[in-house]
Amino acid sequence: MSFITILLFLIYTWGLGFSITFFIKNSNNLFERNLMRIGIGLGVFSFLSVLFNFLHIPIDWRIFLLVSLAIPVFVFLKGFKNGLKMPGIKLSKSNLYALIVLVIFFLTLFMYAKGAFVYPYFEDDDPWAHAVGIKYVSIEKQLDDPQSSFSYITPYPPAYDALMGILHQTSPSIMWTMKFFNALIISLGIIFFYFFTKNFMHSSNKALIATVILAMVPSYLSHFIWAHSLVMTLLIVALYCLIKIDDDKGWIYPAMLVIAGICLTQPTQPIKFFFIFVIYFIVKSIYSKKFMIKEFLAIIGGYLLSFIWWATNWKEMFMQGSAQGGESSIGLGSTNPLLRLINIIQKAFPNDGGTATRAYTFNDFFIAKSQNMINNPIGVGVVICLLALFSLVLILVSYKSMKKDKKIWIVTAFIWLLFTFLGVNSMTFRLPVGLVAFRFWMLFAIPLSIIAAEGFWFLAEFFKQIKIPKIVTIVLLVGLIFLTSGQQKYDVNTAMWGSGQMWTSMDEIGGYVWLKGLPVGTKVFAYSSDEQVIGFDKFSCHWCDEVVDFRKEILYKNASEVYDFLKRQKYEYLIIDGMAYKRLPAIFGENKTNELLPERMNEIGSFGKFQVAHQTNGMIVFKVL
Repeated sequence: MSFITILLFLIYTWGLGFSITFFIKNSNNLFERNLMRIGIGLGVFSFLSVLFNFLHIPIDWRIFLLVSLAIPVFVFLKGFKNGLKMPGIKLSKSNLYALIVLVIFFLTLFMYAKGAFVYPYFEDDDPWAHAVGIKYVSIEKQLDDPQSSFSYITPYPPAYDALMGILHQTSPSIMWTMKFFNALIISLGIIFFYFFTKNFMHSSNKALIATVILAMVPSYLSHFIWAHSLVMTLLIVALYCLIKIDDDKGWIYPAMLVIAGICLTQPTQPIKFFFIFVIYFIVKSIYSKKFMIKEFLAIIGGYLLSFIWWATNWKEMFMQGSAQGGESSIGLGSTNPLLRLINIIQKAFPNDGGTATRAYTFNDFFIAKSQNMINNPIGVGVVICLLALFSLVLILVSYKSMKKDKKIWIVTAFIWLLFTFLGVNSMTFRLPVGLVAFRFWMLFAIPLSIIAAEGFWFLAEFFKQIKIPKIVTIVLLVGLIFLTSGQQKYDVNTAMWGSGQMWTSMDEIGGYVWLKGLPVGTKVFAYSSDEQVIGFDKFSCHWCDEVVDFRKEILYKNASEVYDFLKRQKYEYLIIDGMAYKRLPAIFGENKTNELLPERMNEIGSFGKFQVAHQTNGMIVFKVL
């Protein structure tokens, strides 16, 4: 564990959050003010990493430390000179609730971190690909991809790999860095959600309940390592900033930067989030009977700011997608611009898009299971579902008597719920378009928790009137939610997860686990790829021209040539594994691979300058002498 990197993460994020908000009206609550600065700083950090790269400023932890501390130190010194007063902490209801939320945060972090470290490898395929990009950022200190060899850097928005890359610069183990900070970012979202809902619902009681519910909804994020962990957390922060515009128009600027950070983190979620933002803007404009110009500027400004990256990296891709979209069967050959636009949209966003998208049933929502998908679990649980349905009935019955402020958040949350429910069920209802339906589950959990909290609090108040203490109702409902949702979420997130589809056997995985006994950073070259080598805290220069060119001809190189290359590049170990039989056919063809790879393995095995260091049925590790 790298305690210094954890401290630096908090300094980066809090410092940047302070810098962008110190001149505007913040919350009077010490916990809210400072904890939300971490969230805001996380969004600013995402934007700055891409901006710095655009300006050819190195993506270096020392630069980010300097930038994050510059204004806080200046303000502190100025305040110290004028007689700085340290704020006191009173045991108020607001602070007590904040402390309870911190307990929920630590419990959530414990669950995610425990599950992430149960096994000595990365789960599934995505984290291995992220690891290569993160290693690249940590060493080269840039986000440009000259070899077009990274899955999650250019044209994929690079902010997640940029953040992890900077953290990896001070944390030697890439595997620990990715596992821990991914879990931390998701867990911080629980804190940010409480402060968002407190301002959104104008009730700390309902906000606390909504937070408890969200923390136990199975479909709200697992500890799976991918950019969605960051982008979902930033959504909550962005919504908080938009709501705070009511307190001070200066909140336009942090809102804008956080939204820009969202767009620079993941490619599809910002499309969904745009509808979330616009729904809030439209509902508030209607009930306020005026065009909410400040919120509008914050939303549009954030998306426009992200074009410092999108305009230079995705222009050709958008043009290509539009051209391909014209071949859809609807309006084929039509000159009608509207039909052609429909073609493009349906081609780009089919209702069955997404590797795990399917038609969902009643049980998928009401029955939470202890075995689930790992990247985006599905399901809610019977008690939360019943609370949400009960809340919807309450809303319909009491809508007319609601005050304007309550109508704004109730109607907004209801439309969010409807939008995300339809998004989850694009294939179920055979909608004309969809947007990776299975990834809507994590978004669906947010309005669901808000709506369910309304019914939860009503029941607590109702039973109080018939002489049942409120605490009894609350404890009972929380217990039922845990039994029908929370326990299942805990089981999934602390279970042994699979290591991905690229592996050919458990023996092969075990062989790579053996690498963990070598010093961090040991240079290891694999015939298959560099992802697993880098993910297991060893090093191979995946992006170096010499390595890329050599791998293109690797099956035609004899043992002597392989040895000369490895010594020249200072590699200490060579791996020939089962994955090579899966990956090399894409370069050499299946027949050539099956013919030449065994020959090369035999040559190297009998060549006097290689020594078998470790061997399983799935791989051989040679020591380069």
